[in-house]
Amino acid sequence: MNRKNIAPVAILALSLCACNAQSKSDRQVTSVDLDQPASDMPEQRMPPPPPPANGSADEPNDGFPNLDPAPLTPEAEKTETGARNVLLSFARAIELEEWDQAWAMLDDASKDRWSKAAWTSMFEDLGTITVAVPNGSMEGAAGSTYYSTDLTITAEDAQGRPVRYEGPIVLRRSNDVPGATVAQRHWSIYELTLDATH
Repeated sequence: MNRKNIAPVAILALSLCACNAQSKSDRQVTSVDLDQPASDMPEQRMPPPPPPANGSADEPNDGFPNLDPAPLTPEAEKTETGARNVLLSFARAIELEEWDQAWAMLDDASKDRWSKAAWTSMFEDLGTITVAVPNGSMEGAAGSTYYSTDLTITAEDAQGRPVRYEGPIVLRRSNDVPGATVAQRHWSIYELTLDATH
């Protein structure tokens, strides 16, 4: 082989080796990254879930969006912020016509008073619904804290007549006493009274 051709051939061979080595190195790093535990992987934001396949977000009582109260820090959970977190989720469920989600937040006595079907029938024929929950008051008694305010629901019926439901609503949480469960240390609706007027 001519000496003039040796240098270009050697350079080409070295370049190919370097490319192959780099490609193999990349594959090895990728393999190691994929084998890492999920806790070591960088956090990725997932897109919000789509509306249910059998309906859209505009349909009443389709379970979308999820209106569970947002999680709070333990310190915030103990305060009026925690109580209003639940109260506003409840009010929002009624305004968005998510009757089942609102009913699920009721206390047992209220669920006995209104079956799920009876609860839905109170609201399902109403026009645009507005729920008002003004600031309330907190008081403690016998290891529990209570938050009380008034709930007012206004709308129009199918004939265009004004409809109004109103009454006191009380939320309760157990203080951090021995034996209190995690659920009991979160606010929940303790009592609700609604009177209808036209």
